[in-house]
Parts: sequence; structure tokens; C-alpha cells
Amino acid sequence: MSQEGYQSASADTSSNIHELQRTNPRKTPIQILHEYGTKSGNLPVYVMEKAEGEAHQPHFVFSLKIGEVGCTGQGPSKKAAKHQAAEAALNILQMDAGTVSAPVKSESNGVVAETNNHPNSVGILQELALQRGWRLPEYTVLMEAGPPHKREFTVTCRLESLSEKSVGNSKKGAKKAAAEKMVLKLQSLSGCSEITWTPKPSVRFENLRNSSAETISSLRRNPLSIPNTDYIQMMLELSMEQGFEATYLNIDELTVNGQYQCLAELSTSPITVCHGTGISCSNAHNDAAHSALQYIKIMASTK
Repeated sequence: MSQEGYQSASADTSSNIHELQRTNPRKTPIQILHEYGTKSGNLPVYVMEKAEGEAHQPHFVFSLKIGEVGCTGQGPSKKAAKHQAAEAALNILQMDAGTVSAPVKSESNGVVAETNNHPNSVGILQELALQRGWRLPEYTVLMEAGPPHKREFTVTCRLESLSEKSVGNSKKGAKKAAAEKMVLKLQSLSGCSEITWTPKPSVRFENLRNSSAETISSLRRNPLSIPNTDYIQMMLELSMEQGFEATYLNIDELTVNGQYQCLAELSTSPITVCHGTGISCSNAHNDAAHSALQYIKIMASTK
């Protein structure tokens, strides 16, 4: 297809999807994608790729194919996994259109929307995750500050074991900036502009329960209440032994008592996030590591 023909088809695709979303605001991504597929002659096809987990905590993975677009979705139910796959497909269909013919526009708060000269980092990360089979990027609003006419949002982007934080004058702007920082980090870790970074595989808690390695066995046996213990070093040794990563994320806002705050995130499956506080950043890190170790000790000792 010629470039002109592709632009026309892409614009039509984007227009059709936006029209369906505008006229059906209460419909789910599954329903909207089905209606789009009916109109375009390419009905979406869902295939259950995986069903695992305990009976009380199942986990499903579905693949979705619609035309030339392929996506995956995951969730605690079949419906949730299909919902996520449909949402990803809608995003990709709109993103493919936007990379060719999206007009330049600005939001009222001054954040410039995506243009041809500024790649859609949010879309790039999502497409990377879908292509590589990674968990989809997660965005969390850590903090809102400032007067109503000049709000400031702090958003964290998490991708597998990595995290990046950014600030913007809108949630969308902060999310975009965090995604851009994540793309740059991936390129830096890859050593080139082409992203070749591979995440460490997440470690399931059943593997920790069944492990008889030295560090985790010592964690099961010994108390975690000895004063002046370097829990960060202990966590490092445990993560290296068991094959997961521990990431520490500072929270800018102090507690009501004026203490520093920190989150410790472990690349376990499911992901473990624990909170810590202290009179300094390092003390907050140590406290978060202590909380995470306590949690792992409980989970690794439960049969």
C-alpha cells in the first residue's frame, strides 16, 4: 500500500474507533473492538494461552488477533484477560494511525500532544511489553501538589523490575514523561538505541517455599529483630541467590512525623511492594527492606 493509501486507511481506523468510543462511552473494550471488527470485516479472535495459579487466585493469559494486529492480555479471570487484550488492541490501532497522520494539538494545560517528531513513548512501552511477553507497564500517581490552577502530578512508570518517576502539570503529561524516561533507561541498559534489555524472570512464591538454599534457609530460621542489621545487604544477598530484583523508590513527601518514605519493590510473582520510613533516605530504604524480608519470610515458610 502506498504511503498516501496507508495514511488514509490509518486515519479511517482511528476515526472509526474514536467514533465508537464516543458514541458508546459505557461499552467495554471487548464490545467496542467487536463492533469495530464487524464494521471492518475483521472480527477479533481470542485464544486462551495459559491458565495457572491456585484455585483462589487463578491467572489467565489470552492472545488476540484482529487483522494484522496481535496482542496479549492477562488477568485473574478470563473476562479480565480478554478485556486487557482488547484494550491493548484498541490502543495499538489508534497508535498506528497516530504515528502517520495525527495532527498536532495542545491540551488546555499546556502539555503538547504527541506529534510525528515525538514518538509516543507510552505506546512504545506497551507495544514492547506485548511483543516480548512482559507484564504491561504500570503507572501510579504518587503525589498531587500545588494550587488548583497550577497542579503538579508525580507519576511512576514500572516495567518489570524497572521504575522511573516524573513530574508534570497533568497526569497525562507526567505519565508521558515517565514513559520517555523508561524508554531512555531501556536504551541505556541495552547500550544502544535498539532495545535489547531482557528482564530477569519473576520468581514465584512456591519456588521460594521449595528452596533450601543457604540465605533463604537462614531467613526462615533467624529472627529479623536484631538492632543495627543491614537489611539492604541481606535483601541483596537473598535476591541474588533466588534470582529476583529489589528496587527502591523514594517518595518525595515526608510522613506527618517528618520522616522520609521509601517503597521496596521485588520482582516476585505476584510483585511484592513494601513501605518503609526513617530519619534519612538510607534508613527508609533499610526499613522497607526489613518489611519486605519479613513478608518473604512468612510466604517462604507457609506450606
